[in-house]
Amino acid sequence: MRKHSRPVAVVLAAAVALSSVVAGGTAYASSGAAAEQLWESVTVTGQGESFGRPDRLDASFAVETSSATVADALKKTSTAAVRMRDALVKGGVAKADLQTSNVSINATRKDDGAITGYTVNQGLTAKIRDLKQGGALISAAVSAGGDAARLNGTSFAIEDDSALLAAARKKAFADAKRKAGLYAREAGRPLGRVVKVSEGGPVQWGQGGSHKFASDDAAVPLEPGRQSLTVSVTVEWMLDPAAK
Repeated sequence: MRKHSRPVAVVLAAAVALSSVVAGGTAYASSGAAAEQLWESVTVTGQGESFGRPDRLDASFAVETSSATVADALKKTSTAAVRMRDALVKGGVAKADLQTSNVSINATRKDDGAITGYTVNQGLTAKIRDLKQGGALISAAVSAGGDAARLNGTSFAIEDDSALLAAARKKAFADAKRKAGLYAREAGRPLGRVVKVSEGGPVQWGQGGSHKFASDDAAVPLEPGRQSLTVSVTVEWMLDPAAK
C-alpha cells in the first residue's frame, strides 16, 4: 500500500514586547503598529527647611471648678475666667487676641451612678505679641484665676511666615532637582522639562523654646529659641533621549 505524504504548512508568529521601566515612564502600542512612547520621566520628593525667630506666644488657659450645683459651679468658673481675662488685658493683651475656646459641664457620680456634684471647665486662648512680657502675663493670669486656673500649654509662632515659606519652598525644589539629576545621570539620560509639581501635605512647624514655673510668685521663664519650617515638594521631570 502506497502512503501519500501531505504537505504541512507551518505559520510562524513573532511577538515583540516593548516596555519602559524608567521611573514614571509608560510605553503604549496599538495593535499591528509600532509602539508609541509618550514620555519617560523621573519623580522625586525634596524637602526644604528654613528658620526664624518667633514673635508671638500662644497660651492656652483654662478654669476648672466643682460644686454641688451647676449654677454655683458656673458662677465660680465665670468669676475666675473674668479675672484671668482682665489680668491679661491689663498687661497689654488686646481683647481681639483673646478667645473662649470651650465650655463644658460634667457631673461627678458615685459608683452607683448617683450625682454628687458638677465640674465646669472653660478655656481661654491668648495671643501674646510682646514676648518680653509673656512670662509675666502667664503668671499674672494664673494668679488671678487662683486654684481654679489651669495652663494647658504654650506654643511659639511667627506672625508673618511668607518669606520663610518661600525660602523653604526654594530649598525643597532645589533638593528635588539634585535628586532627579542624580537619577538621570545614572540612567544615562539628560534631565528634561518639569511635568508636574505638587506640594505634599501641610507645612510643618518645629516648636522651639521651653517654659516652666520658677515659683508660685515668679514670672514664667520663656526661651523662644528659633523655629523651623519644613516644606516637601514632589516634582516630575521628563527624561530627554540619550545623546547618540
